[in-house]
Amino acid sequence: MPEGYVELDLEGMTCAACATRIESSLNKLEGVDASVNLATDRATVRFAPQSITVDKLIAAVRDTGYDAHVAKEGELRDHSGAHRAAFREFLVAAIFTAPFVLEMTAMAAGGHGLLPGWLQWLLATPVQFWSGWRFYSGAWKSLAGGGANMDVLVALGTSAAYFLSVTVLLFGLPGHLYFEASAAVITLVLLGKFLEARAKARTAQALESLVRLQPKTAWVEKDGRLVEVGIGSLNPGDAFVVRPGDAIALDGRIVEGDSSVDEAMLTGESMPVEKHAGSKVFAGTINGMRLLRCVATGVGRDTLLSGIIRLVAAAQGSKPPVQRLVDQVSAVFVPVVVVISVITFAAWWFVGGTFEGALVPAVAVLVIACPCALGLATPAALMVGVGRAAREGILIRNAEALEGAEKLDVLVLDKTGTLTRGEPAVTDVVPAGDASEEELLRVALALEMHSEHPLARAIVKRAAGIATPAMTGFEAHGGRGVSAQVDGQGARLGSPEFLSGSGVSFDAAVLDRLRGEGKTVVGVVHATRLLGWIALADELRETTPAAVRRLLAMGIELVVVSGDNPATVKAIADRLGIRSWKAGVLPEGKAAEIDALHALNRKVGMAGDGVNDAPALAKADVSFALAGGTGVAIETADITLMKNDLAGVADAIALSRATLAKIRQNLFFAFVYNVLGIPLAAFGLLNPVIAGAAMALSSVSVVSNALLLNRWRPR
Repeated sequence: MPEGYVELDLEGMTCAACATRIESSLNKLEGVDASVNLATDRATVRFAPQSITVDKLIAAVRDTGYDAHVAKEGELRDHSGAHRAAFREFLVAAIFTAPFVLEMTAMAAGGHGLLPGWLQWLLATPVQFWSGWRFYSGAWKSLAGGGANMDVLVALGTSAAYFLSVTVLLFGLPGHLYFEASAAVITLVLLGKFLEARAKARTAQALESLVRLQPKTAWVEKDGRLVEVGIGSLNPGDAFVVRPGDAIALDGRIVEGDSSVDEAMLTGESMPVEKHAGSKVFAGTINGMRLLRCVATGVGRDTLLSGIIRLVAAAQGSKPPVQRLVDQVSAVFVPVVVVISVITFAAWWFVGGTFEGALVPAVAVLVIACPCALGLATPAALMVGVGRAAREGILIRNAEALEGAEKLDVLVLDKTGTLTRGEPAVTDVVPAGDASEEELLRVALALEMHSEHPLARAIVKRAAGIATPAMTGFEAHGGRGVSAQVDGQGARLGSPEFLSGSGVSFDAAVLDRLRGEGKTVVGVVHATRLLGWIALADELRETTPAAVRRLLAMGIELVVVSGDNPATVKAIADRLGIRSWKAGVLPEGKAAEIDALHALNRKVGMAGDGVNDAPALAKADVSFALAGGTGVAIETADITLMKNDLAGVADAIALSRATLAKIRQNLFFAFVYNVLGIPLAAFGLLNPVIAGAAMALSSVSVVSNALLLNRWRPR
């Protein structure tokens, strides 16, 4: 059954209660799975298109008192208009509230009020009903939709202070005027909203930087000259040209030219990558100093960069399990605060006997409560963390993967392509008797130069620059070795067992030493004379030992599971200081190893290449794929590393720990703020103005704390 997917830009949300209300309304529809992100003002919705339409989804949002429209793919929401409006509202409020600040300063110094009552009313009214109109509008929409949000609290609290003051002034009643409290609270909350909007915009910078990397035009050759065209006019298979220093417009394959390409935006690797005819290139990367002629292999949404942007956006909009408690609290937060305010009012009136004395703490309770901080605590940190990871070439599929990576205590490692380079290389050339290294390599080159076997390619690469002798009568011997006539005499290359069958004798000590190091050994015979041995191994990446030490220092147990022979796997594990390893394990067997660890109640991660390790990757709690720029791994793994380096796994786990730490800090601050602030206000220990300032700064502090993740750097 096909699944529909849409992202909706939401209008009118002001706090976590709004997001919870919209999400609940959407999820009540049959076949709908929706997630609302307060930090991005966006809903991610999966639905059954045969029973639900996008129009019904939008109608469900509107029924809650908010508005929605379909977000355009690849385009980020422009918050500049709302940002400017928030600044205007704050500026007007600040101008009219400034005289009240002088008034309060004078009274605090022991002086008398400077402003007559009618002037206070004149100053407070535009603040209450022009700058503060957003709170009345938001409260009405929320209540009309059957819910209550932060706007309800602000509107109730400031209106009570304002209209009490109007009544005292109009009827000449004894009592204090609270125009300064209502105006100051609105001004401070608007300041908080303005600062919050600026901070929220910064959390989206990582995704914005990725979107800006997408080129809009490409160069093609027409009638012998270069013409610039929009990338939308090109299709897979079309030819395009990349000039020196230009961004590559599409995913493609080089057909002519040699250059170096800066792929830092994909992999986080600062060193340019050499490219030649046949090499792959990717949209958004930067060409070096030579012209490249390419053919397109991916355009539009099918480029690797577009896939990364979609993945990052989806991850930033997802919710980790830790958010569930916040959603439950947000759903009842505002009604509970209103009840506490009513109880506070009644208790103070009963104890103190005056309406005015009861109103001040009740208003302070309404103003101090801040569901915004709760709503922003998780998504703000998640957005910054996922975006920071993307800039380092670490692609996190969703919030569950991020949270899961923090809990891992054991990591299963594939050997080939994960710990090692994934291709064999010659490590030792050991001549026998009076033979020279050049003679040994010369005959080996003649026997292997036409083979496509990985071992043969490694030998040919090592023998580069040596003149190739004449070779005839080539014959392969069923995976044991090859034979031919070299310079008119018989020659053989193969395993020691293959050579011994031809009557050649040799010293087993050399073989035992090389094989004991986990290397594959082949020998070369020419005219019944042993020329020597060539040892090959899939060598460790230069960064693997340091990455392994770092993972072990992080308290993560490492287990190597490989299909290779025991001697090779043991040699690799011993060299890296890894105690647990298993050899000769097929892909299905790797999945069984994951199950065995799960049976021991371990939190298991798996790092592999995303192809032959697919069964094990699927079984792991969190899977890491060393992608090397492949789209397949992005679609299968929980966390994809855009460069083939095990250090990226350590970086991903470290960043997940840092991000979850920020989320917990934010939730702690948000909960403690309300747990302490509301009782203080209820007991009359907080002036409404101070309560308003604290409320305004609470959400700003949460987002600012999340932004500190931008300082994180890989080790």
